[in-house]
Amino acid sequence: MMSKKEIKKNRVPIAKQDPSVRVKNFNEVVLGYKPEQAVEEASRCLQCGDPKCVEGCPVGVDIPSFVKLLREGDFGGAIRKIKEKNSLPAICGRVCPQETQCEKYCVMGRRWEPISIGKLERFVADYERQQGVKVEQVASVKKGRVACVGSGPASLTCAADLAKMGYDVTIFEALHTPGGVLMYGIPEFRLPKKIVQEEVDYVKSLGVKVVCDVIIGKTLTIDELFNLGYDAVFIGSGAGLPKFLGIEGENLNGVYSANEFLIRANLMRSYKFPKYHTPIHVGKKVAVIGGGNVAMDAARVALRMGAEEVHVVYRRSESEMPARREEIENAKEEGVKFDFLVNPVKIVGDDWVRGLECIRMELGEPDESGRRRPIPIPNSNFILECDCVIVAIGQSPNPLIPKTTEGLKIGVHGNIIVDGDGRTSRRGVFAGGDISSGEATVIAAMAAGKKAAKAIDLYIEKGVGW
Repeated sequence: MMSKKEIKKNRVPIAKQDPSVRVKNFNEVVLGYKPEQAVEEASRCLQCGDPKCVEGCPVGVDIPSFVKLLREGDFGGAIRKIKEKNSLPAICGRVCPQETQCEKYCVMGRRWEPISIGKLERFVADYERQQGVKVEQVASVKKGRVACVGSGPASLTCAADLAKMGYDVTIFEALHTPGGVLMYGIPEFRLPKKIVQEEVDYVKSLGVKVVCDVIIGKTLTIDELFNLGYDAVFIGSGAGLPKFLGIEGENLNGVYSANEFLIRANLMRSYKFPKYHTPIHVGKKVAVIGGGNVAMDAARVALRMGAEEVHVVYRRSESEMPARREEIENAKEEGVKFDFLVNPVKIVGDDWVRGLECIRMELGEPDESGRRRPIPIPNSNFILECDCVIVAIGQSPNPLIPKTTEGLKIGVHGNIIVDGDGRTSRRGVFAGGDISSGEATVIAAMAAGKKAAKAIDLYIEKGVGW
């Protein structure tokens, strides 16, 4: 352990594109550490005897060990240590909310700045990609066959872990490109498509097969998957049903769910029109309703798509916003305007959006989420001028499989009810990620996929579970 006088209290700064430049392109904003910077940051780690950071990692990465290997210059050893628990490190290093997970519990953070665990994870993952990812050896004799529905973080993790255990795994994806929300929901400037594709390729290198353009619940049912010889099915189809406000004017032209807006911009590459033939109307003034990471993504995409002014409309104060602080700061740097303690009551227009009628709010007592409840201030209505509205207030679990599969117990919010290891009420069927928990983080979905993989192994090998 370093002596106190040797401890570097502050993190090694990480380079980003200049806001005035990046707002005009879709290139990655955060540029990452150089090798000497990564080693310097890793050298701040105290190598605690009781590392709390590991407790904060949903997938249980041995953080002190990978950081120690990194600071010794063994970048290959560091990434191998991470991949013992995490099959998608380049993704997690970019989009995980480390500040509320592993870094929150870093002992350094009690007095100074915590170790930049996420940025270090990203560094070694990127280093491995640049050097060439080594294919892992998996068992040649297969224990059984498993179908994973969806190709988002839950299914990718479940499939990778099962493949390492010796299972023959096939992922079924409804869209024409695998990756799920990682590919269509997160903008290029925050998570490049190339990174997602290379992480998918790593999972495929383990022997996992990926079949696209198959909608489970329509093209094939869960029953038909069993008839095809699969021993178990994991459902990781996510939360793809957008929520709306239920206010007047939501059917006007120029109103999008954040889901539709981001899919058009990300997966269909509207920002490269006319090279890619999926244009999207943005307008000059855009109002984004919501306060989460998806709202930040939509606002920043709208700016890059040519909007002159973008407002984020949020009914609570900034301190209650669920978005990552980093994403809020990036949005502010790029010129996004924030209207706090404001709630939409009507979208104004004829055929097209002409404005957003809002009412001002004040905060009362905390609600069930622990945040102070917003209360309307009488006679405080005003019109926010805009010609495009993006609704980013969350998504519900994809309803297709619950509606087309008998024997699944469903919650009041349309989620598939599971036990702690992902077992559903139907024998041989497991679920995890947003389809069971509701909208959550990438790393939470991965944790669910890992738990389900262990439970599937027990079920197929020993019949444990029902």
